[in-house]
Amino acid sequence: MRPTHLAIVAATALALSLAACENKSTTEKISDGVDDALDRRPAEGIRDAGEDAADAIEDAAKDAKKATQ
Repeated sequence: MRPTHLAIVAATALALSLAACENKSTTEKISDGVDDALDRRPAEGIRDAGEDAADAIEDAAKDAKKATQ
């Protein structure tokens, strides 16, 4: 993966994670968890893509850390 691609993915994941930061009550968190489990969240495909990108970034960071050691 090219460094520019990695930077784009990282920026996208950061933007998605910042947009998702909210103060929610316990009831709202439970409701979101149920909706997530049942795949009925608004914009499910976009949210899943963001989560997958964040996971890929974490994996790439771990691999880079291992490679530098």
